[in-house]
This record gives sequence, structure tokens and C-alpha cells, in this order.
Amino acid sequence: MMGLMPSEETRTMTPPTVRSSAAHDAGKAGGASTRAWTMRLLVLGIVLSALNLRPAITSLGALLEEVRDGLGMSGSVAGLLTSVPPLCFAVFGVMAPRLARRFGAGAVVCAGMVAIATGLLIRPYAGGTAGFLAGSALALMGIAVSNVLMPVIVKHWFPDRVGSMTGLYSMALALGTSLAAAVTVPLTDTLGGSWQTGLALWAGLAVAAVLPWLPFVRGRVTPPGAGEKAAEAATGGDASAGAASVGDPSARDRDEAAPTPASASAEHARVEAPRLRMARSRTAWALAVFFGLQATAAYITMGWMAQIFRDAGVPAGTAGLLLAVTMVMGVPLAFVIPRLATRLPHQGPIVLALGLCGLVGYAGLYLAPATGAWAWAVLLGVANCAFPLALTMVGMRARTGPGVAQLSAFAQSTGYLISIPGPLLVGVLYQHSGGWGLPIALMSALMVPQMVVGFLAGRDRTVEDEAAR
Repeated sequence: MMGLMPSEETRTMTPPTVRSSAAHDAGKAGGASTRAWTMRLLVLGIVLSALNLRPAITSLGALLEEVRDGLGMSGSVAGLLTSVPPLCFAVFGVMAPRLARRFGAGAVVCAGMVAIATGLLIRPYAGGTAGFLAGSALALMGIAVSNVLMPVIVKHWFPDRVGSMTGLYSMALALGTSLAAAVTVPLTDTLGGSWQTGLALWAGLAVAAVLPWLPFVRGRVTPPGAGEKAAEAATGGDASAGAASVGDPSARDRDEAAPTPASASAEHARVEAPRLRMARSRTAWALAVFFGLQATAAYITMGWMAQIFRDAGVPAGTAGLLLAVTMVMGVPLAFVIPRLATRLPHQGPIVLALGLCGLVGYAGLYLAPATGAWAWAVLLGVANCAFPLALTMVGMRARTGPGVAQLSAFAQSTGYLISIPGPLLVGVLYQHSGGWGLPIALMSALMVPQMVVGFLAGRDRTVEDEAAR
């Protein structure tokens, strides 16, 4: 009995500050581990989502001739089909910021992946052209909201790594684009030759992309360091109170009932963030037009380039591989170009270099489409890297997260509206002229204003300075 007294005395005499410090250190270690896994999960979600943003389009481009024959489409209707992506991006993309404010960006992207999976699964079997268009529109709706919110998520979670994370996202997007173009025809042949099966199988990739976003649906996970900074601000440097609130539901309830200075500041920032008049910003307009013209070139390429090669005598499988080469050029360049762009005060020289590659590629398609097919595919793939450059400039032309969200919605929605007529007009010109001379001339002509407005959008300025009330 007496032998137990020293230990009891020792426990009694242990300073509370020591226990508090130990609990604080344990809480910090647990919080750091949780944040590390959260960031890994977020990066995985971004990569898987980016992989799903183009297979709905390039898988169709690889099988466009079979789909046209199966559904009885004319060249003009096929042109309308290739115009559906920018139309959906323009209509649904503008809704993304509002949906993100209401439900959270992670929840909206998760719902977008569900829409992509559902649309890709049902469109080959919907029956008729109208059903095919409806299924495509559902998938493209999910792509549209994810397109707009990816720069916002990158800016919010990785504010000091916008260039590298945009490069990773763009690289995964290019990989998914090229993968669908390259393997859709061989997989279709392997699975029995049915174009319906060849298109529907890409729904599986979208299902996989849903999973990493599920933890971001139930609650809005805060960026790393936010909770610790809030706790330190509230307790004068001791984060033990914050750690307790994370582990104790009742403490969380008390924290919600009595907002911390950090939460009050966040709420104040959310309420007070100025609504920018993007239509008053020359930079926003230049970026929107640049986005629209590069999207025009990209969707004409994704929808029609394989057909151009097939009409020149290239076999269907090789034509799909050529389209894949064009798309896969974005894998390394989509990582290099954003990093280079963030190091330059003016991104205009990059715009001009990409545009020149596009002009040479179009000239080659007109003069010797089959003879120099691989060279033209590479050059047009380089030109298509205007897309990651545009995304990077969206993140650079605004100073704040809300500014990036508004600029992204404006540039992408307006840009995709601008790009709608291009693929449709190519289909009409192709049908009525019986060849590719006029469509290629149109593509070349559009590259010139793309270079001009891209050069203007690359100037070192922000939309907040031009568009604030």
C-alpha cells in the first residue's frame, strides 16, 4: 500500500503543461498524417478525373465512320455531333461555380464523374441519333463542370504549385485523350467488332474516378495547414484546443456554435469577395477568345483528324494511332509548358510558337496527308498544347481563388460558345465540297487570330484590376 504512494505522488505532481504538450504533439502528428493522406487522395482524384475528360470525344472520333453508318448520319449531322462537346461545355460550365459554392467543388466533381459514367454507358444503346446525342450530352455535362472546377481546386489546395499541378492535370488529360484514340479500335475488334461495346467500355474508367472524391462529398475538407493556423490564432499558439475539437464531436459542435477568428475570417471572405465584371476586362476577353479558338482547333482535330487520314488511304487502326500521337504529345508538354509559363512574365512567345506548329501541320495535311502523316500528327499535337497553357493563364490572370473561379467560368463558357460552329462548319464543308481542302483552309485561317489574342492574354496583368466594381 505504501509502495504505491510514490507513483501516485509522481502522477499527481506531473505538470499539466507536459501532458498538454504531449497531447498537442500527438494531435499534430495525427493531423499531419491525415492531411498527407488527404492530399494524396486529392491528387489521385485530380489525375483520374483528368483521364476521363476526353475519352468520350476521342473514342468517338476513332469510330466516327462506324457510328455514322450504324446510325445513318450524314456529314452535316456528324458535324453537329462533334459540336455537341463545346455546346455542353458552354451551357453547363457556367453553372459550375454556383454549384461549387452550394455543394462544394469536390462534391460537384464527384457528381460529374457519375454523369460521365452514366452517359458513356447508355449512349451506344439508347437507340437512334437522338438517344446517342442525349447520352453524349449527359457525359459532357459531367465533363463541363469538372473542366471549370479543376483550376479552382488546384488554386485552392496548391496555391504555391499552380504550374506543376496544372501540368500534372493537363498531362493526365492528354494521356486519357490519346489512350482512348489509340486503343478504342483495337479493343473494339477484340471484343467482337461492335462499336457500341467499343464506346461503352470507357464508362469503367469514369466509375474508378468517382471513388477518390467520395470523402470530399460528405464534408468540405479544409486545405492543409488551415485548421492548425486557425487553432494557433484562436489559442495564441497552442493548437491543443483545435486538436480536441477534431477528435471530439461535442467540441466540434461547440466550435460551430462559437466561430473561431479563422472561420469568421473565411466567412467574411466568402461574403465579401467582390463579384467581378468579367465583361469589362480586356484580359478576360482575350483569354476567352483564345480559349475558344484553341478549343475549336482541338475539337476539329479530335472529331475529324482520323477521318482525314482514312480518306487519304490510311487504315482505320493506323488513323487511330495517328490521332493518339497527336493527343499524346500533350503528356510531356502539358507538364513542361505550364511550368515554363509560370516562370515567364509574358506567355505570348509560347502562344506564337504553338501557333506556328499548327500552321505547318495544317499545310502538311493539305499537301501530303498520307506521306507525312506522322510528322503532321506530331506538329498538331504540339499545337494542341495551347489548352494547358490556357488553363495556366487562367490561374495566373487572377490573384484570388474567387477570381480564378469567375475567370475560369467566363473564359471556358464564353470560349466554348465561340468554338461551337467550328466542328459543325467543317462537317458541312466536307459534305458539300467532297474533300478536305476547304475545311483545312478554315482551320489554318482560325489559327491566326488564336495567336493574336493568345499573345494579348499572356500579358502580365490580373482581371481584378480591370473588372472590379
